[in-house]
Amino acid sequence: MRFDLTDDQRAVRDAIDELCRARWDPATMRRHLRGEDDGSGLWRELASAGWTGAAIAEQYGGQGLGTVELSLVNEGLGRALAPSSFFGNMAAGLLVEMAGSQEQKQQWLPGFAAGESRGAIGMLKPDGTALAFDAEGAAAVVLVGDGRAMIASSADCRSEAIDGVDLTRRLSRLRVSESDELSGDVAAAVDRLEVALSAELVGVANRAMDLAVDHARTRQQFGRPIGAYQAVSHRCADMLIDVESARSAVLGAAWTADHDAETLPFAASVAKVAAAQGAWRVTAASLQVHGGIGFTWEHDCHLLLRRAAASSRLLGSVDFHLDRLSRLRGLGPVGEAVSA
Repeated sequence: MRFDLTDDQRAVRDAIDELCRARWDPATMRRHLRGEDDGSGLWRELASAGWTGAAIAEQYGGQGLGTVELSLVNEGLGRALAPSSFFGNMAAGLLVEMAGSQEQKQQWLPGFAAGESRGAIGMLKPDGTALAFDAEGAAAVVLVGDGRAMIASSADCRSEAIDGVDLTRRLSRLRVSESDELSGDVAAAVDRLEVALSAELVGVANRAMDLAVDHARTRQQFGRPIGAYQAVSHRCADMLIDVESARSAVLGAAWTADHDAETLPFAASVAKVAAAQGAWRVTAASLQVHGGIGFTWEHDCHLLLRRAAASSRLLGSVDFHLDRLSRLRGLGPVGEAVSA
């Protein structure tokens, strides 16, 4: 059995990394934070290269890639701290394709795939509102919560911008006047989204680790690189363990989604827990390795830590997935049903 990426999968990973280096460098990201760049340049490049249709079947104009390839794309975008336009569009497309009616698919998927009519994702709240990510400019928003999903046209949404933890994403509160229910297998689609989101967290952790290691090599104290001291080198080694452990869990879950869908709920929860906890530990440790500079507004450390904190709570939190893992292994309260 082969436990490595294929040549085509490596090509996907390298292509998205190259695109991000060319179109979303640190200077561009800073302009985005100041409101001077809306990310449309990166979005056009993603659409031109066909990545906006990665999760959508070929019959609707997409590429129909597997979950492994989708995870590699999201990991690269997470490494670059790219805006969530791609994730929202991918999430909307995946949910409509897996849970939507034929009419809903024909109405929305070609636009999502081409990047011409962007989709977004929002989380339903108990008060009937929703928290949406990068919904401004989207043609439709898919709202998820309590095991159900619905799609609403932007014309049927009233949006109010709010502040969020993650400064690289635009958060808004939506009030929806009219929406269409997605009546298919929402749970299976959400599990695949959890895997893709976990891959993004792996990319965030990887970037934080690379910054810490580079700093440890170049920063001098008492005539030696700080990486020569065990307190720093051991922390960097722990980062590598967290990153690679999370990456293995995510790739394992992505393979499961493509080949053994019955066991995906367990694999997806393992991936989310490993990636969320690992990303938080790695970004926090990276900030410590950087010392005083890591706490400054100008450094990327706080942006990575914020993305790790926010994405860890998107869809299902770590506590939610730990509880689900317990139930799936029969360790929940007596009489509690196992939910897939």
